[in-house]
Amino acid sequence: MPGRQELPSTLERSSRDAQRTWIKAHDSAVETYGEGERAHRVAYGALKHMYEKVGDHWERKEHGRKGPSDPQSARPRGQGGRSGEGLDEKASKQHLYDMAKRLDIEGRSRMSKGELMDAIRKANRSQTRKARS
Repeated sequence: MPGRQELPSTLERSSRDAQRTWIKAHDSAVETYGEGERAHRVAYGALKHMYEKVGDHWERKEHGRKGPSDPQSARPRGQGGRSGEGLDEKASKQHLYDMAKRLDIEGRSRMSKGELMDAIRKANRSQTRKARS
């Protein structure tokens, strides 16, 4: 199974269900488009519909909310958009605040929703780098 061999490190630290979602989407995309970057984008797109990145791993979205989590995931391929780096940008401010608290982000109580998202993305990148080294 190619997807299992290609599994990103952040998914190795995630639930079996998240891994299964990525692998199934990846393997299906490989059958359609061939191995490579496009298969990975498809797999991440499927993952982002049900999961969000928290620190160095992926967790199910709040209250089982499904759907695209950022402008890039919401648009058809080739129409651009910005990646949310695994963060569910449609999440409530309270959810983002709670996530910032779990990630021990200082000053979170004074942050706007946009500032919380930026701080969470930064903390996610930092924790992922740390987990890989």
